[in-house]
Amino acid sequence: MLRHLILAFCLPVVPALAAAAPSKLPVGVSHVVTVEGIEEYRLANGLQVLLVPDESKPTTTVNMTYRVGSHQESYGETGMAHLLEHLLFKGTPKHPNVWAEFTKRGLRANGSTWLDRTNYFASFSSNEENLKWYLGWQADAMVNSNIAKRDLDTEMTVVRNEMEMGENSPSRILFEKGLATMYQWHNYGKSTIGARSDVENVDIARLQNFYRTYYQPDNATLIVAGRFDPPRTLGWIAQSFGKIPAPKRRLPPLYTLDPVQDGERNVTLRRVGGVPMTYAMYHVPPGPHPDFAAINVLDVIMADAPSGRLHKKLVDGQLAAAVFAFSQELSDPGFSVFGAQLAPGQDLGKAQEAMLQTLESVAKEPITEEELKRARLKWIKDWDLAFSDPERVGVALSEAIAAGDWRLFFLTRDRVRKLTVEQVQRAASAYLLPSNRTLASYVPTEQPVRAPTPQRVDVAAMLRGYTGDPAVKQAEAFDATPANIETRTQRFGLKSGLQAAVLPKGTRGGVVSAQLNLRLGSEASLKGQSIVGQVVAAMLDKGTATLSRQQVQDKLDELQSEVAVQGGATGVTVMMRTRREHLPALLTLVGQMLREPSFPADAFEEVRRQALSELESERKDPDTIVNRELDRRFNPYPVEDVRYVPTFDEQRVALEQLQLDALRGFHQRFYGAAQAQFAAVGDLDVAQVRQALEASFGNWFAPEAHKRVPHPLVQVKPERLSFSTPDRQNAYLRVSLALPIAELHADHAALMLANYLLGQGGNSRLWARVREAEGLSYDVRSGVQFNAWEPNSLWNATAIFAPQNLAKVENAVREEIARALKDGFTAAELEQGRQGLLSFRYLSRAQDRNLAATLAENLYLGRNFTVAQQLDDALKRVTLAEVNAALRKYLKPESFVIGVGGDFKP
Repeated sequence: MLRHLILAFCLPVVPALAAAAPSKLPVGVSHVVTVEGIEEYRLANGLQVLLVPDESKPTTTVNMTYRVGSHQESYGETGMAHLLEHLLFKGTPKHPNVWAEFTKRGLRANGSTWLDRTNYFASFSSNEENLKWYLGWQADAMVNSNIAKRDLDTEMTVVRNEMEMGENSPSRILFEKGLATMYQWHNYGKSTIGARSDVENVDIARLQNFYRTYYQPDNATLIVAGRFDPPRTLGWIAQSFGKIPAPKRRLPPLYTLDPVQDGERNVTLRRVGGVPMTYAMYHVPPGPHPDFAAINVLDVIMADAPSGRLHKKLVDGQLAAAVFAFSQELSDPGFSVFGAQLAPGQDLGKAQEAMLQTLESVAKEPITEEELKRARLKWIKDWDLAFSDPERVGVALSEAIAAGDWRLFFLTRDRVRKLTVEQVQRAASAYLLPSNRTLASYVPTEQPVRAPTPQRVDVAAMLRGYTGDPAVKQAEAFDATPANIETRTQRFGLKSGLQAAVLPKGTRGGVVSAQLNLRLGSEASLKGQSIVGQVVAAMLDKGTATLSRQQVQDKLDELQSEVAVQGGATGVTVMMRTRREHLPALLTLVGQMLREPSFPADAFEEVRRQALSELESERKDPDTIVNRELDRRFNPYPVEDVRYVPTFDEQRVALEQLQLDALRGFHQRFYGAAQAQFAAVGDLDVAQVRQALEASFGNWFAPEAHKRVPHPLVQVKPERLSFSTPDRQNAYLRVSLALPIAELHADHAALMLANYLLGQGGNSRLWARVREAEGLSYDVRSGVQFNAWEPNSLWNATAIFAPQNLAKVENAVREEIARALKDGFTAAELEQGRQGLLSFRYLSRAQDRNLAATLAENLYLGRNFTVAQQLDDALKRVTLAEVNAALRKYLKPESFVIGVGGDFKP
């Protein structure tokens, strides 16, 4: 959905940090303010520093936010802020190859650009050397980045490819066209990626001047979050950044505001493929404005499923397949977007009419106390759950900083808590007006009603003396080594056959992550059941025998819990996130959802329409076409076999012919806990969890026993497939090969490391050639899907690119693979790759959701975390000769199956 196009992060819980006494602060550093455990400091040159220590996870996140985005670009400079983000990673004289350093040090790093800000962030296993190095690079990059013509030339095609990638998404382009129509003068109407003509013709001198103007300490905020030593880190910051002089230039003033919109505006986008969509877009006040809290809650009231007004009117009314809404918190007056995606055959005009009538009739149909209570509960629940994730704090503050002040994040929460129906009603009546709307039509109005005059907010005055909630206590430090994980994990089984593994540990806010896997059926019993199994999984959260769909959602909000269900015919996975005190009640609710689904007819039709709508969108998507066709070749089974990969038409017909009784029959026949695995990680009471599991799943058996469906190695003939996708400006390449190796084979570590060096790490051969040297692709990589049971693992290499660069991309991939096979890797590559891969493995184990998923999978495989330690040990021991030998043993270019899709011109 469109909301996923917006780079927005939620702020996690932050711990208390006692402000360092002025006499103990480094020279040139002053303490500014403390809010809910976040300490703000200021360097003499103007750099703002936020320290957010948290011992609960063994990771550190550093985020550098510059207050510059497309908002600051001048005529002819669109896309300049984003292009500069790319060029900063090209290095400085002192740091010439930062991506290689990221890989060597195991940093998960990236950058992003939006309307009011650009940020650079990295997460890594807590390590003082890496932290000090990254701070040093950021300080060096702030004023010494090359921003050279040679780098601009090679990166230009990468940025163009990223632009082309966005061009493949009708929803993204419609969003851009809507903003461009909505804003007449303000730069919010300009896409962050920029105009192609501006990007392709950018003047290097202007780009360098843009860099020197905005990349200065007084225009930046440095955030360090996670496990680190605050006094020592503050000293390193002072040492690295303090020597940068305060800039003498003055930032250009920004004064442009669009006038009040005085009539409906319309825009139509016509392209090949996809399904009908419509957006209603309204001007709203800046993020700091008191009305913005009401705008946030209005999004939930209108578009939440299933209680939202738009959902009831359009989705339940079978006028659209899905609806959504979001508002953007910006420093100047921003926007709210309400959207609907239609299924094939639904009428766009009727959907638009119903959507506008629902949005703009609040004066006649006022907001109710029940609507506000439900929306506020959901919004606060989402805020609290995000606020409890300490690793994302280093990135999350960027949006509030860009809007005017990092403390706005807390102030908005306070305002939502205190919202009244009158405030929400007033905001809806003021902004959801025909004259303030951009859509695909125009209707003259004799007496238009105007929205409030746009205005800025004095954020400093508004937040003077603000302190927020009391700081939260520190959580325990947890070392995510396999040995420590194994020592802390407790396992038990139920009489039904369910196996459980729980790892109690302190977490920020008492949060616990859990996962429940149900394994269903067998190769014989699941014949012809693929589609019905997928739809059953999609229906499990749509109501139970005793709870309606809305009551299930209300209960989840009441329990401050998130539940995601996914799966198909062979099994279903339930992912959960909640707080310690709510976990037993959540397990009871999940038990009802799994054991007693009601399968309501209206929800069934909604799920079917959404599936058909998504299927129609995929028909012209090169990635989906190529992946589906290659997967069909690696799974050459009969149509009735559960392993069979259907065509688009076969899947459509199966969905259209599916009956509701088939869902009930499948559930009664296959669902049970005899072969189920449950895992939970976080702040939990083991006895309470066991009791809840016993009550919900202890006596649940299915008529059909589970037997794992085998996936033996299949010989696939070498082939090159090409698919035409007209009017899609981003193309896709996939190279696949079935490997006769299982996960615990003696060559596992050597092959894993060989692939990492070839196409997985940030300094891999494919990345260095295709992305960095030739600038042909925004994303190129390779990976091995190791099979845990049979010697049948799948190796894939993929790349996205401009269609006209097909030959260059394919040749570069082939040549780099051939060079690796012929010459092998070097000792330096091996050591850098080994260190990076081990760091990434450690970082993955530090994520509670990942840890819960692995614990559950290990129960099914009959393993524990000693297997992970054995693989780590093998990666530490493997030699260069073994790595090169593994690559040559398994990677056979003459056996490749290649698929390409795109708008390839003669």
